[in-house]
Amino acid sequence: MIETAITLDQFVQALHDTLVMVSISLVIGSLIGIPLGILLVVTRPGGLIKNRTFYNILNPIINIIRSLPFIILMVAIIPLTRLIVNTTIGTPGAIVPLIIFIAPYIGRLVENSLLDVNPGILEAAKSMGATPLQAIWYFLLPEALSSLILALTTATIGLIGATAMAGTVGGGGIGDLAITYGYQRFDTFVTVTTAIVLIITVQLIQSLGNLFASKIRRES
Repeated sequence: MIETAITLDQFVQALHDTLVMVSISLVIGSLIGIPLGILLVVTRPGGLIKNRTFYNILNPIINIIRSLPFIILMVAIIPLTRLIVNTTIGTPGAIVPLIIFIAPYIGRLVENSLLDVNPGILEAAKSMGATPLQAIWYFLLPEALSSLILALTTATIGLIGATAMAGTVGGGGIGDLAITYGYQRFDTFVTVTTAIVLIITVQLIQSLGNLFASKIRRES
């Protein structure tokens, strides 16, 4: 008989909280990060809409946010988190820093994916009289779609790791469970179970991302 301090309901609730944090943060972070990545590509020197001033402002801001470890970022923006959701603990308190953490990360991944697109594609779009917006929507994004899916897959996995770290400061979810019961109460079963669940989840997400990306490459 395995002795553990947690119940099945507690574990299921922790998984639910983690799913909520990852889902909301990924959706909002993508809505912010994907446009950021596009702006980095089109405003850089030689881009579709060259704007050196805008690029030189946006690029360092993204670098600064990305340079901060998630735990430090989470603590640093506590006043902002409290202002937005009126709390700094639990699932709501973790979502704000998760969004701020993942949006620039997605932006940089999207930028790298779009930069891999053959420049001849955009030259062809220009020769056909496409506007910058049309060139982005009808040429650039479709050409980079499989790479973008892999980028979002990587971001999702990074986000899962961040939600686990959020547990160290009362962020809720499976990370909080592992810290509270696995580490502080020396419950090895909780620690091992949490690790196994995270490994399986990451493997599943990566496999699905690879599958979708491969399918799109075959169809294109």
